[in-house]
Amino acid sequence: MKKIEAIIKPFKLDDVRDALQDIGVQGMTVIEAKGFGRQKGHSELYKGAEYVIDFLPKIKIELVATDARVEAIVEAIQTAACTGRIGDGKIFISPVDAAVRIRTGETDDNAL
Repeated sequence: MKKIEAIIKPFKLDDVRDALQDIGVQGMTVIEAKGFGRQKGHSELYKGAEYVIDFLPKIKIELVATDARVEAIVEAIQTAACTGRIGDGKIFISPVDAAVRIRTGETDDNAL
């Protein structure tokens, strides 16, 4: 099993969710986040004063999948989240040692 974490632009969330549903992903966690990468924030004007916005709004999507599904999920996220501009985000994949469904006690792949 693998945990897939994707940091994307907020306005791409619906596109990513739809792409994941189209390939049969049944669940995910979505977290509102703030951060920056190479774009290093931006400046805004408010009442004539310039403010530097260091942390930009982002969305973090987390899901756990069987090893066989990871490639399709990553491709779906990458395709749906891509705008071709800086700040599109990143996808991280890490191993998961165990999973337990709280309600039934099912473990590992059966818990997904």
